[in-house]
Amino acid sequence: MVPVNTVLRRRRQELILGGALLVVLAVLPLAISSDYLRGLIVLTLLYAGLSQGWNILGGYCGQISLGHGLYFGIGAYVSTVLYVDYAIPPTLGLFAGAALAGLAALLVGWPCFRLSGHYYAIATLVMGLIALLLVNNWDFVNAARGITIPFRHQSWVALEFRFPNFPFQYVMLAYAALAWIIAWIVEGSRWGFVWRAVKDDAVAARSLGVRIFPSKMAAAAISGAVVGVGGALYAQYVGFIDPDSGLGLSLSVLIALPAVVGGVGTLWGPLLGAAVLIPVQQLSGAWLGGAGNGVDLMFYGALIVALALLRPQGLVSLFARRPAKAAEEAHAG
Repeated sequence: MVPVNTVLRRRRQELILGGALLVVLAVLPLAISSDYLRGLIVLTLLYAGLSQGWNILGGYCGQISLGHGLYFGIGAYVSTVLYVDYAIPPTLGLFAGAALAGLAALLVGWPCFRLSGHYYAIATLVMGLIALLLVNNWDFVNAARGITIPFRHQSWVALEFRFPNFPFQYVMLAYAALAWIIAWIVEGSRWGFVWRAVKDDAVAARSLGVRIFPSKMAAAAISGAVVGVGGALYAQYVGFIDPDSGLGLSLSVLIALPAVVGGVGTLWGPLLGAAVLIPVQQLSGAWLGGAGNGVDLMFYGALIVALALLRPQGLVSLFARRPAKAAEEAHAG
């Protein structure tokens, strides 16, 4: 058993490292003049936050979801409709989007958590596809045509900017930092220990008095709400949302991939995964995708396969402490 002092020291170190990284990322935009690179940073930070939200349910709780695009789309559509039709600014609308996304996660979890393993993953996939079909035919949200967000005036309250890439670097940085802080709090909380126990052995956890179903529902609500906030911010960033960009299957996969590649169930995995996958995806598409022959997709897929084979525990395993060093620290604690 790891001594309590060692755990507390490690958590303090993580918090200090997170604060230092936040300062670096806050200063970084000032040194970059390329609008393309700024946009790349925006997307990387967005998916770092989205994947961190997915990781709360899929990583810590072990419920592999392929339907988180649903919560992303709910956050995006709710915030957009409230702004376009009712003039409620996105800085307020995103809270409504997050709340409804969390509620949707509870509604999905109510029947689906009675399944396990690949059956649960398939069920979440089906839920996402049903939502995609419904929105594609729902005139209230303009169906398959999508909703364009008109530019009214430059405003931080409305998150509208004539040149959005620079200010949105800080908006998405705040979002990624918030998702990281939530994961850090959860990881050291009673819920975090309960979720990891359920993930490792649900039968043993139940024998120790863990209420498995309520614990999964709590993880789903938090996870869905975090992803819903990201959806609201993304819609305001691009100024448009439609069923394919907000509810597509590829989106659900891309939300999960950074955590899977970086390290499922770890604090730093989603951030590391997003820092590698999103730039590679965007740059390979820009450099290799122009011919339309799919070379960029083959390159991107080959990279993911290579990372999975070489580092099955995720990129965080590159920074794992050696057993001898960990034992020395535990003895010192």
